Amino acid sequence: MQKLKFLLRTVRGHGALALLLASLLPAGAQQALNWDQVKAKFEAANPALKADSLSIDEMHAAEVTAFLRPNPQFTLSEDATQIAPHSGVWTPLRGTDVVSNIGYLHEREHKRELRLESAQEGTRITTDEHQDLERNMMFDLRSAFVQVLEAKAVLKLAQADLEYYDKIIDISHTRYKDGDIAQVDLDRIELQRVQYESELQTAIVDLRTEKIQLEQLLNERTPLDQFDVDGPFDFSEDLKNLEEFRSMALAARPDLQAALQTLEQSKTNHKLAEANGSTDPTFGAWYTYNSSNNNPNGIQTLGLSVSIPLRIFDKNQGEKKRTLIDIDRSQDLTEAARAQVFSDVDSAYEVVNSNIVLLKPYKAKYLGQSTRVRDTVTFAYEHGGASLMDFLNAQSSYRQLQLAYLQLIGAYLTAAGQLNLAVGREVIP
Repeated sequence: MQKLKFLLRTVRGHGALALLLASLLPAGAQQALNWDQVKAKFEAANPALKADSLSIDEMHAAEVTAFLRPNPQFTLSEDATQIAPHSGVWTPLRGTDVVSNIGYLHEREHKRELRLESAQEGTRITTDEHQDLERNMMFDLRSAFVQVLEAKAVLKLAQADLEYYDKIIDISHTRYKDGDIAQVDLDRIELQRVQYESELQTAIVDLRTEKIQLEQLLNERTPLDQFDVDGPFDFSEDLKNLEEFRSMALAARPDLQAALQTLEQSKTNHKLAEANGSTDPTFGAWYTYNSSNNNPNGIQTLGLSVSIPLRIFDKNQGEKKRTLIDIDRSQDLTEAARAQVFSDVDSAYEVVNSNIVLLKPYKAKYLGQSTRVRDTVTFAYEHGGASLMDFLNAQSSYRQLQLAYLQLIGAYLTAAGQLNLAVGREVIP
């Protein structure tokens, strides 16, 4: 492989020869993606996340609409046109009265500014909700990533177990030829290999299935044999204090921030409802042309007007009351969101801590013990000092403990992802 790559670099520039050598490289060769690369690929390619981000752009467009000024009104009217002859003379335009009027509604009490403020707060809410969607989908992504790593580790264990067992079969054949074991014992050992083959095939299928799930989240179309991820499949004994995670969650959780922004928007909407209850005057100006006016200086005139609605009935009382109630509702929902943050963090923290407590003795003691027991019994069986049943029991215990350890690592990494989800950002890499 390395020689082929070296030759390929050497002949770069010689197109035909380079293509020939490149065809000799394995088609499935591709660098495995780490977690940061998987995250970047997800943020750039996931269609659901990209579609939801467009709602933020829509809210920005709504801000433009909210801040628009009222359009002026223009009116052109004509009257007093003669429709019948007078004294035998028909002069239809002589007495025509033409009036052009322009009016503009003046919004008081900062209505336009309050509409803009409410729209901007709506944009911030939508942004927080998008980040909350990304937070939840990131947990799904991390879980899928962890499942692939766990499936790879289980597959590696299954391959190592089968390879180790094949050596035992070779040893058993030698012992059978030497007359140390009976034919039935050799048959039992060879039949046991079926279980190892089955576990290996199951591990292969599981790995491919988990890769498919991860590729779906990444909107990836790479063939499974060419797609791979890699990362540390281990646990850390260091865990910060619970209060630190709580504080970080209060500052980072986008759903809580959305609830707080909703409360602010409710207050702004109440101010807007109060402002909408005020009367808005309409200022007008007009130009008149009256050719029949006896006053030669009054044929063309200008006029001004102010129209003010009489606020005898306040038709905005219901909206004022509704927005005032909505403030109390938003406050209660904010408290509920804050309580949910504490509940999520506390629950996830306990699960992570529990996994660490379980994993510590495995790493410090049980893994080494299971390996020593298996190797010791295998050595004794090879030299006739242990029975077939002793060997099979030792091998089974070793496999079960090693598999349990890998599953615990997977549970820890999933729980760490749950804690990241609860806090609102990555606190356990």
